[in-house]
Amino acid sequence: MSNTISKNLASTRIATLLDEGSFVEIGGAVTARTTDFNMQEKETPADGVITGYGVIDGNLVYVYSQDASVLKGAIGEMHAKKIANIYDMAMKMGAPVIGLVDCAGLRLQEATDALNGFGSLYMKQAMASGVIPQITAVFGKCGGGLAVASAMTDFTFMEGNGKLFLNAPNAIAGNEVSKCDTSSAKFQSEESGLVDGVGTEEEILGQIRSLVCMLPTNNEDDASYDECLDDLNRVCEGIDNAVEDTSIVLALVSDDNVFFETKKEYGKDMVTGFIRLNGMTIGAVANRAKIYDEEGNAVQEFGGTLSVRGCKKAADFVNFCDAFNIPVVTLTNVTGFEASKCSEKSLAREAAKLTYAFANATVPKVNLIIGKAYGSAYVTMNSKSIGADMVYAWPTAEIGMMDSTLAAKIMYADSDAETINAKASEYREIQSSPISAARRGYVDTIIEPADTRKYLIGAFEMLFTKREDRPAKKHGTV
Repeated sequence: MSNTISKNLASTRIATLLDEGSFVEIGGAVTARTTDFNMQEKETPADGVITGYGVIDGNLVYVYSQDASVLKGAIGEMHAKKIANIYDMAMKMGAPVIGLVDCAGLRLQEATDALNGFGSLYMKQAMASGVIPQITAVFGKCGGGLAVASAMTDFTFMEGNGKLFLNAPNAIAGNEVSKCDTSSAKFQSEESGLVDGVGTEEEILGQIRSLVCMLPTNNEDDASYDECLDDLNRVCEGIDNAVEDTSIVLALVSDDNVFFETKKEYGKDMVTGFIRLNGMTIGAVANRAKIYDEEGNAVQEFGGTLSVRGCKKAADFVNFCDAFNIPVVTLTNVTGFEASKCSEKSLAREAAKLTYAFANATVPKVNLIIGKAYGSAYVTMNSKSIGADMVYAWPTAEIGMMDSTLAAKIMYADSDAETINAKASEYREIQSSPISAARRGYVDTIIEPADTRKYLIGAFEMLFTKREDRPAKKHGTV
């Protein structure tokens, strides 16, 4: 690290995040320039934020780290300009921006200058969105407008004791922090879905290092490939036993069993994250029916349906992958949409956004049906009809309108049990089997579960040069 940087928490975090000795500071001599309210008498080294660049496992990144020892990390005019400058450089060089946040909010002594600088930062973030990856880690406080800045980035991590909020818990009518700490890492990861990962300072800096090594550096120059030392034809024995917990399935098919899960605590009925197949980073979206612990015990169960949170989580993830040319694989095992009064308020809207995200994405898309694929929920989950390039199915998959027994009961409502069972079996064979779907061209190949890794690698290798033209338009409105 540069000797000009004081050894404080802000600089220590940068040193832990980056490869040793790689950080170069920019703007270290900058200080606040306002003189209002006797500000000239206050020391503001680096104006409360260390900015510069370095490398993570050889990958160029730009970093800003707020220094809470300088006016509690409050954002002033020059503070904001330093971060904006980092964004300008990152855009020119095509490299990610990582923000290490520890901030009391906007600097009151600088009022409109601070507001203007902060607004300029929003503008930089908006221009960078979809061009370079943006990552935020929250240490200490991230309140008010800075919470919006965090939400504008692609990934957010949070220290266990951190606070992230637009409105402080005690400022919410009828609430206080003892009732519900809406600023806590638990709330922001489980309820709002803003936070991707929670842990100690060391843990989340390690997670960011791992994530950066899996992501493209920008939307044009892809350096996210890695050498694959794993057997490309590795047989995944027993993978079908994990059909209900798809986070396990994804880890089993990935190179060296690497799976980086995003928004792990939010919408747990849907799994999103990154795997590697033959060294290529692949975005993964999967329905999940159960969560198993390390001993193989089911610790949480879901209804096998698409939920509001699951749809939102998946749609945001697919949009990110499409923006950065990351191929997408889906593991489909869904029986329909969640049925509740609460979900009905916004489920159609969120399901529409997920359907649009898959249909709109032009990256290589592969769908693997591992269980049930019923009704409109199946169509939404990256089906052939909305643009999947390749669709595989395990032999045990069920594809159709609904469960065959239920379908028989509806069609033969006045019949006896023997007739309904016979008709259910007939319906299963004619309408719901993967063979039936394959005969109609909705499934390309029926594969054995143990061969999943081999087929997925082959599909994405084939799709590597995919190009797809779309109607000319500014952008969609879904």
